[in-house]
Amino acid sequence: MGRPLIEVCVDSMESVREAVKGGADRLELCANLIIGGTTPSQALIREAAKLGVPVHVLIRPRFGDFLFTEDEKREQLEQIAQLKALGAHGAVVGALKPDGSLDVEFLKECRAAAQGLSLTLHRAFDVCRDAEEALEQAIAIGVDTILTSGQKATAIEGAALITQLTAKAGERIVIMPGSGINAGNIAQLRDAAHARAFHLSAKKTVLSDMVFRREGVPMGLPMMSEFERFVTDAGEVAAVRAALEK
Repeated sequence: MGRPLIEVCVDSMESVREAVKGGADRLELCANLIIGGTTPSQALIREAAKLGVPVHVLIRPRFGDFLFTEDEKREQLEQIAQLKALGAHGAVVGALKPDGSLDVEFLKECRAAAQGLSLTLHRAFDVCRDAEEALEQAIAIGVDTILTSGQKATAIEGAALITQLTAKAGERIVIMPGSGINAGNIAQLRDAAHARAFHLSAKKTVLSDMVFRREGVPMGLPMMSEFERFVTDAGEVAAVRAALEK
């Protein structure tokens, strides 16, 4: 089976470099990780791809649910079609219908647009109505990987479903646990779910170097300080690898 794959989710070149330094096998590149991630800029994709680690790009036009308008779908398909020329190795997508089922027709269009690239179904899967139905649909579409927390807040909480999905999937598709994975719990998840790929952000809080600070003027999320940010921690990525290989 080979050694397990570690994919690190990153949203800046600083985090990209830290993830690579820590030994990430693959990057999931996005913007705005603090809100679950949105599509990154073309410039960030090009720069990340230069470091030699496979880059899978999140395609998500906005924060919120996964029920997309026709305009949003066209936007995503155009973004997917540009990825290969930017140096990316894969696209990360997901979409649902109002009844909670996968938007199969749109995902088929994503598969076609991603010709020559790997395709991951992201955690839209975790809020779909029927995980086993969605698993079979994803396989039929030609999805390569499903990123999932087992339809729970964290992958540890969803380990039972992840185990079931991994067994049912066999060699037909990769089930990749994600959400809340760290060096302290990855071995437990490995042993429980028998997964061969894992997704994490390994982030730490970094304080701003600003000396002058005008407090109380939020620019985005009101609960977040403008003078701190999240960055991938190379040490945590390395610790996850060490724990996984024990």
